[in-house]
Amino acid sequence: MPLDPKECILYSGGARGAEELFGRMAERQGLEEVNYTFEGHQMERQRGQRFLTQEELNLKDVSMTYVSKLMNRNYSRAPLFRKVLQSICWMVSSGNEIFVVGSVQEDKTVKGGTGWAAEFAKLCNKPLFCFDQQRDSWFHWIKDTWEMVEKPVISHHHFTGTGTRFLEDNGRKAIEELFTRSFT
Repeated sequence: MPLDPKECILYSGGARGAEELFGRMAERQGLEEVNYTFEGHQMERQRGQRFLTQEELNLKDVSMTYVSKLMNRNYSRAPLFRKVLQSICWMVSSGNEIFVVGSVQEDKTVKGGTGWAAEFAKLCNKPLFCFDQQRDSWFHWIKDTWEMVEKPVISHHHFTGTGTRFLEDNGRKAIEELFTRSFT
């Protein structure tokens, strides 16, 4: 049974690419939208902006050394990048189910900043789905591995949608079909 869109909230960041499309689809389906942002953050979506204060960002502070080790990458220690990671923590914490669009790497992390959303969702033990644009398939994180899944649906009233800024045609289609399956 599809969820009632009037009872649902998308948590995202409103950035170009996947987040922008998640937001447009939420608006089209009649869902509420919360886009976390902060001073200096570039957004495409104006609807549902939720500005985070420095104090709120600090509540989700992360160790850049820990994140770099967890993700097997060397992340920038720049203040703006730290704020991006903190706002991603707000997105993931707010949603009861997490959908990301990107690329699953051999080490089971997701490429780029989107990878932190996926890793934080794993740490929070939240249902996590990733549309891998390179493999043209949806995957579901189960226990300690990614398992291919045919047609996931949004099954929680509060969910998070995030992903790559470099959204490809198959990624667009995957997000559009996710909303169609979930709310029609």
